[in-house]
Amino acid sequence: MFGYGISIDDLKHFRHVDSITPGHPEAHDTPGIEVTTGPLGQGFANAVGLACAQAHSAGVFNKPGFEMFTNHTYMFFGDGCAMEGIASEAASTAGHLQLGNLIAIYDDNHISIDGDTKCAFTEDVTKRFEAYGWHVQWVKDGDHDYQGIEDAIKKAKEVTDKPSMIRLTTTIGFGSKLQGTGGVHGNPLKEDDCKQVKEKFGFDPTKTFVVPQEVYDMYHKHASEGAAAEKEWDGLLEKYSAEHKDLGADLKRRLTRKLPEGWQEKLPVYKPTDKPEASRKLSESVLEAIYEAVPELLSGSADLTGSNNTRWKKAIDFQPPSLGIGEWSGRYFRYGVREHAMAAIMNGLAAYGTVIPAGGTFLNFVSYAAGAVRLSALSHQRVIYIATHDSIGLGEDGPTHQPIETLAHFRALPNFMVWRPADGNETSAAYYVALTSQNTPSLLALTRQNLPQLEGSTIANGIKGGYVALENKDAHVTLVATGSEVSLCLEAVKYLKEHNDVTARVVSLPCMEVFDAQDEEYKLKCIPHGIPTMSVEVMSTFGWQKYSHEQFGLNRFGASGAYKDVYKKFEFTPEGIAKRAVSTIDFYKEVKPLRSPIQRAFLQLI
Repeated sequence: MFGYGISIDDLKHFRHVDSITPGHPEAHDTPGIEVTTGPLGQGFANAVGLACAQAHSAGVFNKPGFEMFTNHTYMFFGDGCAMEGIASEAASTAGHLQLGNLIAIYDDNHISIDGDTKCAFTEDVTKRFEAYGWHVQWVKDGDHDYQGIEDAIKKAKEVTDKPSMIRLTTTIGFGSKLQGTGGVHGNPLKEDDCKQVKEKFGFDPTKTFVVPQEVYDMYHKHASEGAAAEKEWDGLLEKYSAEHKDLGADLKRRLTRKLPEGWQEKLPVYKPTDKPEASRKLSESVLEAIYEAVPELLSGSADLTGSNNTRWKKAIDFQPPSLGIGEWSGRYFRYGVREHAMAAIMNGLAAYGTVIPAGGTFLNFVSYAAGAVRLSALSHQRVIYIATHDSIGLGEDGPTHQPIETLAHFRALPNFMVWRPADGNETSAAYYVALTSQNTPSLLALTRQNLPQLEGSTIANGIKGGYVALENKDAHVTLVATGSEVSLCLEAVKYLKEHNDVTARVVSLPCMEVFDAQDEEYKLKCIPHGIPTMSVEVMSTFGWQKYSHEQFGLNRFGASGAYKDVYKKFEFTPEGIAKRAVSTIDFYKEVKPLRSPIQRAFLQLI
């Protein structure tokens, strides 16, 4: 399920420190766990994503006589989940999308960690979900009315044009001396209470962690039924493939998570003479170029389609056909102003196994989605975050919209790639690595302002995460930068030579995580010993000490104004970069031998 419960079989190992099934199970560690949730509300939104993936896959692949995708998605949620904002965002989305394949069971026990929910949560959840457009039922005696529960589920499955919520009023810790109180929320029962509960329900009170044979038999029977159903589906897939050859081959390939042969040949390639473009537009060009070659790629935006440039021209929206504005087979998602739910829904989409989701918002607002982004990384989902308006270069929107700390935050996240491309070839490289990395999510930080196409840039260089954008023999300093600051550094090289007789070289570092994975020889070729290195990025300098001796960044909030004026205010200009480069050279000229920061970081790791 999608909440934080564990099965009876899991309980056998629950107290083993070395168990791979922790209190909050992880999909990539434990068989049978569909998604990694943990923080409340995440599983709710994941379930919406799984239901969307089923509806989309059915829209693409189901044909007369071949119902390849027919499953329902079931999800439990509690009062804590219902309080989290992400659950509200996801429930609203599911109601709009009329996801009749989604059934949510609300464990209405009126208890959270702080105790009775009357201290903080007194709304009418039934009316709330009805207002979202859900079909709602109420089983008032969830402790005993098993037939009522079964009947409610059966009725929910008959409703095909609305998601269903079954309000199941229960008693937390049912049977214990502390039942109905916060004392059984996350705390073990005392020994005498454990014994009386076991006696009450027919267990031997002297035995611990014993699973009755009849439970094993029931589970094994169900597993056998599941194996038979899978075998039947595999046979249906073979018949389907014989009658619908192209679709069958496509479905089989998708289930392996491999991309179509030769898709990368569609990636746009740029020459230095090509016109300058904002990297958000370059991202749009990639999507336009590859959407037919990679049919499982979905795109979308949190109400910023025109700003994120996430929609290819012929895209069809993913919408219930009854609305007349899209189809279940549509590949463009209108997430609305729901960044957090968007990210968690994409985790569910990715977990289903037939699609690769990408979704857009402003970089600064990815912070709204941080909880779900973290779970993308933890659960090894191939999700792509298209994050535009990546710096003070967005201009007049001002400090509220200008990201400063955001990249440092997400660069610190394990198993997560942050890309900040400097031109078209680097943007294509970012998409190449993002799409071919089956178990790692990616964030693409993209500009609003135009960027020139660089001389030393190629897709082959970009996929290494870093490369020498401009080499100069006997250079006095290495300038290492990302995104819009790479071209500024290249201009600064000319300024340094003309005004200071200083020779500089430039390294573009579009993705630190991928660059870190290169061998030490390559990294030292990019950032060598013997000369100082200065990083240039128009946001927090946090983390740049690993790649540079000195850092030029922005460790304060930005300012409102035309982007060129804002850059000038903070001296992110060729002159400003040159001034700091000269100071860096002067400071380190007596330091001999001067080690590359790359090796310094390597030695620290050892």
